[in-house]
Amino acid sequence: MNNLIFSLNTTMPIFLVMVIGYILKQIGMLNDNFVTVANKFNFKVTLPFMLFRDISTVNIREIFDLKYVLFCALASTACFWVIWGAVKLFVKDKSIRGAFVQSSFRSSAAVMGLAFIENIYGSSAMGPLMIIGAVPLYNIFSVIVLTFEANEDGAGEEAAHGGRIKKAFLNILKNPIILGIAFGMVAALLSLDFPDMVDKTIDNVAKMATPLALIALGAGFEGRKALAKIRPTLAASAIKLVIQPLLLLPVAAALGFTGEKMIAILIMLASPTTPSCYIMAKNMKNDGTLTASVIVATTLLAAFTLTFWIFVLRRFGLI
Repeated sequence: MNNLIFSLNTTMPIFLVMVIGYILKQIGMLNDNFVTVANKFNFKVTLPFMLFRDISTVNIREIFDLKYVLFCALASTACFWVIWGAVKLFVKDKSIRGAFVQSSFRSSAAVMGLAFIENIYGSSAMGPLMIIGAVPLYNIFSVIVLTFEANEDGAGEEAAHGGRIKKAFLNILKNPIILGIAFGMVAALLSLDFPDMVDKTIDNVAKMATPLALIALGAGFEGRKALAKIRPTLAASAIKLVIQPLLLLPVAAALGFTGEKMIAILIMLASPTTPSCYIMAKNMKNDGTLTASVIVATTLLAAFTLTFWIFVLRRFGLI
């Protein structure tokens, strides 16, 4: 029961902020233009600031664990390519493929992960390391699949395979979230010490990322359209919350990861789909409705699935 209450206290506030955004849209306080502007602002400003803050403040040289970072990177890579390959074979509706793949493999590692780990251990050293191993790849792979599966009627070079490869490469180089992570790693490796004025400015902008993303997500949620896509929503949610951890947590245990490392791996594999998926899907001409639906479903269900996984990990003495 304590684990259930803990998980509910972690996930339900996130879900309820989405509900607030949805209600504000229904009563006319927010409109579609707000959602569009907020998504762009989050994608280009607040999320990069948040990732820069979280990574730049960590002493990477002191806590770096190559085996752990490589596991996070390889696990994320395997999940992405296996899911995309399966989607190519089994999902006939091409318009939802990019959104389905992204929302199935990409976790709320930065938005929810650090808070979840800190609730258990009081501080987080392994959380930022997991972010370094997984989050850059989340964004690189998301750019790739969203570029190749975008719902656009291109012609000529843009529609050609070579044109899409070039476009994906440029999108990776220009991706603000990837740039935020890169600059954060440089700042951490150089042990840059910013003046308090700069630190507080960065922190104030970073603090806006999660609540604004959730409000915009709730305001942009289209209930009736989401219900029409309930089957892919449930399939993506099952992959995200159940299948990934079922397959990879035993591998992590076999490699000797325990404690804070195991909790960070659990968050990487089994936390809800991150709200930034919705922002990227909308900005890159993919299915925002399915993405929002998966985010809402995984956030609501994660309180119960994370409780189950925590129980299992405790039962086997891994945390």
